[in-house]
Amino acid sequence: MSYATVRAAAEHIARAGKITPHQLAAFSALDQGLTDAQRQSFTELWRAAGSPAAQQSDLAAALKIIKEFEGCHLEAYADPLHGWDVATIGYGTTRYSDGRKVKQGDRINAIEADMLLRQEIDHIAEKLRATVPHWAAMADHQKCALISFAYNLGSGFYGAEGFETISRELCAKNWSAVPAALLLYRNPGTNVEAGLKRRREAEGQLWAGNPQQPKLSPASPFSALITPHITIGEFALNEEARRFTHQHQIATAAELAAFLERVRVAFGGKPVIITSGYRPPAINKSVGGASSSEHLYNAPSVGAVDFYIQGADINAVQSWCDKEWPCSVGYGAPKGFVHLGVRAGRPRVRWDY
Repeated sequence: MSYATVRAAAEHIARAGKITPHQLAAFSALDQGLTDAQRQSFTELWRAAGSPAAQQSDLAAALKIIKEFEGCHLEAYADPLHGWDVATIGYGTTRYSDGRKVKQGDRINAIEADMLLRQEIDHIAEKLRATVPHWAAMADHQKCALISFAYNLGSGFYGAEGFETISRELCAKNWSAVPAALLLYRNPGTNVEAGLKRRREAEGQLWAGNPQQPKLSPASPFSALITPHITIGEFALNEEARRFTHQHQIATAAELAAFLERVRVAFGGKPVIITSGYRPPAINKSVGGASSSEHLYNAPSVGAVDFYIQGADINAVQSWCDKEWPCSVGYGAPKGFVHLGVRAGRPRVRWDY
């Protein structure tokens, strides 16, 4: 089936306002064959062919902020707060279009993740339009802030127990107080408080009409994408103790991640699995790393990542990197990984473990 044919079918589905499981499954093969430009064009259909609520508003800012804080995971993962009781996939999806719960072991592709997100945003917009007072009087950026809030905490928040403050301010049209009210809902004392605080602050800025421009920094949420398929958290193995501390480390990680995207494409779009990225001195010492390890990221243009491609021959991946990467390559294939690095002066270095 041609790209144009499937695009036309997708537009029809979008206008119908619902997606069935077999229709979602039909896009799996499509995702493997699209160029980046085609994929972008394909997903943009949803803004022009969404639900009535979406057509009445520009919800692009909601899409942007949700993607920034949720990140995209094409394999189901355990919710940070509730574990596998709330299995999650894509951009925070917990249930599919037909009501089925996401379960451990599920996998989807990038197009499915985007479609599920956009469909949920449309549903939330419709629910909030029907339940939140003064919705029609709100600017689009205010609606988008509430959609992000509802995507995270539930579209039935207005008037619900535990949401008295935000409900009161919205009912009274005390809109200048909304950013402070949003900030109250961050699960204080839990392991997700820091991330939720950053999200509530970003939603407050969006509500006020001053949306924060998502710029990667050491404080960025681990779910923030450093390249289209790799998050900043993957360089820290999603451990706070391994979080970057300097901006130059982000720049080096971005260069490495860009090359990993090339490796991913070369091996059929299979996922990149990072096994070691940034190692602060104490962690580097505890794992037996060399005192001058590239994994220390201890200067501009110094850094490293160990990885493998899920489902790909590790020796083939290593050989490809050996030819294509101009800096450091550690031949870790016998141990199940390939080391890519860069050090001062950017010399071409090769070694065995």
